[in-house]
Amino acid sequence: MATKRDYYEILGVVKTASGDEIKKAYRKVAIKYHPDKNPDDPSAEDKFKEAAEAYEVLSDQDKRARYDRFGHQGVGGASGGGPNMEDIFSQFGDIFGGGGFEGFFGGGQRGGGRRVKKGSNLRIKLKLDLEEVASGVEKKIKVKRYTACNTCSGTGAKNGTDLRECATCHGEGQVKRVVNTMLGQMVSASTCPTCHGEGKVVTSKCDVCHGEGRQLQEEIIPINIPAGVAEGMQLSMGGKGNFPERGGVPGDLLIQIEEEPHELLKRDGNNIMFEQYISFVDAALGANLEVPTIEGKVKIKVEPGTQPGKILRLRGKGIKDINGYGRGDQLIHLNVWTPKNVNGEERELLEKLRNAQNFTPNPGKNEKGFFEKVKEYFQ
Repeated sequence: MATKRDYYEILGVVKTASGDEIKKAYRKVAIKYHPDKNPDDPSAEDKFKEAAEAYEVLSDQDKRARYDRFGHQGVGGASGGGPNMEDIFSQFGDIFGGGGFEGFFGGGQRGGGRRVKKGSNLRIKLKLDLEEVASGVEKKIKVKRYTACNTCSGTGAKNGTDLRECATCHGEGQVKRVVNTMLGQMVSASTCPTCHGEGKVVTSKCDVCHGEGRQLQEEIIPINIPAGVAEGMQLSMGGKGNFPERGGVPGDLLIQIEEEPHELLKRDGNNIMFEQYISFVDAALGANLEVPTIEGKVKIKVEPGTQPGKILRLRGKGIKDINGYGRGDQLIHLNVWTPKNVNGEERELLEKLRNAQNFTPNPGKNEKGFFEKVKEYFQ
């Protein structure tokens, strides 16, 4: 699969560009690569779609924030592909004024046919634990969504055939109006009021869906979650949203990721953090300990003379990068544990140990004499 270009690069703006600057930049690029202006350039349509995809993300504050943080994976890593031409005309035509793309270029809709309707999107929240985030996982979720009626094949007509061409728009789904201006004739198009843009009129409604062309059904959908997703990231599955009334293409299923906190481990980007408490004896003499990781317990070695605050690194024991740039580490922060409550016998022992030398925070001072006295005490 080809690597997607940076959205800011596509529109020719800097990352700090304002909303108005992004809108103006998109308008300029869209005009330049509009397929009707470049009939002999097969790459123009791809560049036109590319610009529309970039504008869709950068014009939305939430999507732009996710893109800035996670890249392309943060704004639809599960979907693949960009918007189709019908989506672009219907969603972004308004930035050219009331006439849309068609009015701006003075012509009718591309191809002369009616626009394909797209159903509404579905949004769900998906909770993942740290282990699932680290390695990726396949989840099966149950959703209720509108699907095409099997009886009428989504047309809403009885037997799927009781339809006639709309007499108002003659199957176009639009009515066009020519206006004479000082600049010449301008053509504007609006949705047909009779068929509501469908181009056909149902003469006899389907007995199952009652003319809607769709039914509400419960469905189990498998979702492949890539390793390295993060809290707030949104993935998209094309065509798994709602089917529109009386024909068209389904919307998308949008999956928002929620991370469940781990009992012991904490995520910091692609790294895993763990607080390990050790006793003064273990810090002084060294020890072999077991610590939890996202892949199970592993053994670590605490070197003799370890000071509080030392950090040990387990390389490659963190989170896989969602863009494929390796894997993070696990960082173990060593803290020397000090008991808050001691009984009489323990207090007496600690007092004798303290009196074994003149306690000083200066490292190394009188250490030899101190340990000799401790040894004498236990003999």
